[in-house]
Amino acid sequence: MTIKKLLISNRGEIASRIIKSAHDMGITCVAIYTEADKNTPYVREADQSFKLSDSYLNAKEILEIAKKNNVDAIHPGYGFLSENANFANNVKKAGMKWVGPSANAIKKMGDKITAKTLAEKAGVPTLPSGSSAKDANKIGYPILVKAAAGGGGKGMRIVKSSKDLKESIASAEREAEGGFGDKRVFLERYIEKSRHIEVQILGDSYGNLVHLGERECSIQRRHQKVVEESPSPMVDDSMREKMGDAAIKLASKLKYESAGTVEFLVDEKTKEFWFLEVNTRLQVEHPVTEEVTGIDLVKEQLRIAEGESLDYDQSDIDWFGSSIEVRLYAEDPNNDFLPVTGKMISFVPADDPPVRWDVGIESGSIITPDFDPMLAKVISYGETRTEAAKKLALALENSHFGGMQTNREFLIAILRSEKFLKGATTTDFIEKEKLSGKVDLSEEEIKNYAKAASLWIQGLNRKNASVLTNMDSGWNNARLPFQEVKLALKDTNFIINYKKSRDDQFKFSDSVLATVYDWQDNFIDVEISGTRLRSKISFEDNLLLIHTYKGDLLFTVLPKFEVKDSGTIEGGLNAPMPGKVVEVQIKKGSSVKKGDTLIILEAMKMEHKVSAPSSGKIKNILVSKGEQVENGQTLVVLD
Repeated sequence: MTIKKLLISNRGEIASRIIKSAHDMGITCVAIYTEADKNTPYVREADQSFKLSDSYLNAKEILEIAKKNNVDAIHPGYGFLSENANFANNVKKAGMKWVGPSANAIKKMGDKITAKTLAEKAGVPTLPSGSSAKDANKIGYPILVKAAAGGGGKGMRIVKSSKDLKESIASAEREAEGGFGDKRVFLERYIEKSRHIEVQILGDSYGNLVHLGERECSIQRRHQKVVEESPSPMVDDSMREKMGDAAIKLASKLKYESAGTVEFLVDEKTKEFWFLEVNTRLQVEHPVTEEVTGIDLVKEQLRIAEGESLDYDQSDIDWFGSSIEVRLYAEDPNNDFLPVTGKMISFVPADDPPVRWDVGIESGSIITPDFDPMLAKVISYGETRTEAAKKLALALENSHFGGMQTNREFLIAILRSEKFLKGATTTDFIEKEKLSGKVDLSEEEIKNYAKAASLWIQGLNRKNASVLTNMDSGWNNARLPFQEVKLALKDTNFIINYKKSRDDQFKFSDSVLATVYDWQDNFIDVEISGTRLRSKISFEDNLLLIHTYKGDLLFTVLPKFEVKDSGTIEGGLNAPMPGKVVEVQIKKGSSVKKGDTLIILEAMKMEHKVSAPSSGKIKNILVSKGEQVENGQTLVVLD
């Protein structure tokens, strides 16, 4: 059956990604959205869009929308209902095509314990594991606690000793229950010096199966991938063939259809590999495979769903060059990668160098705690791996976006680090390298950009002036004092004093001279002490985002007269982000030690601990289990 109308049961960048390929095939696209997503790009990109009453997990409502609007097929993207066997079955029962593998394959691989058993039967090596805490000593520490259902790093905890096992299991169970509706977890040997390498597979309904090579996804935080690439710098032709054969063996046992991924853990020293799981869906990192093979995976999924057979076999697959993807997150790398919320006052991806942007946001987008904090995927291609890495770093630097904290600077630091460029990308990369998440500029350079920002503000004030509007900016006929602008860059304040000279130059209080060559609503071209700065600028409320050659700086424009804050509670511990209180592990009056967990918050589908910064006694508890809290809200008062 030819697919004429497709509903995408997902949101954000993956919905936009699917719409793009479907439109290229002449397929009409239907989007669904919640109140939080009503102004997002994919809603406008679709040919029809329908609002959900509550969430993207409401399978019944999604099917009703599809049937009412004569939809031929449903593509689930990833996450949400993409690995829900019941949903896949119900789509088919309703007479529509399911763009994905069979419900049977989803069910078997959705349970990691069952998947592991099948892998063993297929002759694929697996790690020692167990189903309960009693198996810990037999497995040996360190141990990884893993959710039996789902993925994406949720419901996973590394345990290095028996004293942490009980709490880690309980925490993983809560997260698994909240994320997948299934609290079951199991234990598995944790390989500390390892790589995470996965193999992309494609199968049709006629039994034809191919693999499209490997992707390396070793650079992770909180067991979630940050950087992915194809091919892996570790894998040679012989290893690629062995891993590909193992993936095909398992896929054959499953009679696998559509796109899927077989994931492996690889020992850094021995190159020995073990089965981890099968993701029965499109992966977030699928673009790097597309870049090096030239195969559009979404189009292949749609053709397979239409009943077409693969028109190529394994001998036809080849790989060219190198592709790297980074995930742009709303998070603070300098604060344990905690997710953040806020408004993206500007989002202008660079045109040069040309890279691929799979994006779910735009200028003005509000980032809420309702969804995963991933904002976009940025993908480069190069003839060599080094070229792809440098190209991607430069594209991130040349882009103008901000208004809230992202991990952009951290990603740039990874891509430019010598260890990364040499291919030393084991799963402990982030922990070992301890790279900065700050814009890589000198103090003098930052001060020059603060001066440029001040002159832009001066131009804005002149533009908005209601008197003497025919006068040049900064003109005066007397000896007047310096004008003053106060700016803050996180914890650093800048007081910029300037005045205009009769030769049209500006003079700062430190005797540095500046010439403004061009001023626009969103741009300034200025020379400061011989250095030419041409910067895009976005300004909203009291936030000024100025672009530099290393990324963007977000200044807060401070008021001329300070208002003292009297709302701070002495000894108060504040919420590091908006979220829901899922556990209160202390009582009023109880004694705690430094590092003890006091409160557990859930934000953006992950758990985050609020720990005691020092030993003391709980003076007051200001929140309760189930309560929604705001960023900075005081949770506990510690005496």
